[in-house]
Amino acid sequence: MSVTMTPAAAERVRTFITNRGKGLGLRLGVKTTGCSGLAYVLEFVDELNEDDEMFEIDDVNIIIDGKSLVYLEGIELDFVKEGLNEGFKFTNPNAKGECGCGESFNV
Repeated sequence: MSVTMTPAAAERVRTFITNRGKGLGLRLGVKTTGCSGLAYVLEFVDELNEDDEMFEIDDVNIIIDGKSLVYLEGIELDFVKEGLNEGFKFTNPNAKGECGCGESFNV
């Protein structure tokens, strides 16, 4: 299983966790929604669930639940700034398509 994160994403997650003052890491998951079927979910993790896998990347823990793992194999998490906009970008080799608004994907 491979999950990667760019240095920009790792720095942003570290900053979020430091500002929050607690947390084991960041959960990356998927939920059923949107035009294409699946959407990414990011949330802080304070304690692990039984089916969680944890990946330490650049001193940052990325936690993925077992159900989401199959959709996220090989994903890269990046943090980008484009003009006045900034946010996380997902490069997922499993995604076969995305909806026009970019909120959801399908496999």
